[in-house]
Amino acid sequence: MQKKISKIPFKGTAEQKQRLLKVIDAYHDDPSRLMTVMQEAQDIYGYLPFEVQQMIADGMNIPLEKVYGVATFYSQFSLSPKGVYNVSVCLGTACYVKGSGDIFNRISEKLGIGADECTEDGKFSLTACRCIGACGLAPVMTVNDDVYGRLNVDDVDGILAKYSD
Repeated sequence: MQKKISKIPFKGTAEQKQRLLKVIDAYHDDPSRLMTVMQEAQDIYGYLPFEVQQMIADGMNIPLEKVYGVATFYSQFSLSPKGVYNVSVCLGTACYVKGSGDIFNRISEKLGIGADECTEDGKFSLTACRCIGACGLAPVMTVNDDVYGRLNVDDVDGILAKYSD
């Protein structure tokens, strides 16, 4: 699954930029610490937008393509912001054969976003995962730390409504 770049405009603060520049300064002479800097950047911003990747590349004197390559290769990095409520649907085998693909599609339709995207108001983001280890509850979705199991498509609207207020 290819990661999607956010359509939401970057809204980094001066304080976040200063924090990132401090991290970059600590490691700028050691290109082997690129992932460390990227992890810190994601902790600061919540994701790795183009603007942050550019700051990292410039500050560490590493080609932007390399930063982007690392960001898209490792699943721990996100190119899109996470919503206040991150909805994740398990698409692992047990969940998928019990209809999680249809559940994912219904959530996508209801929120108007696809995988690895965030609603424009920043309230919801949607991700697909491969297994959360709750196969006995298949199909399963989570909203932040809340787990919902033995779902069907008709459950989606009610679950999302709990977080819409």
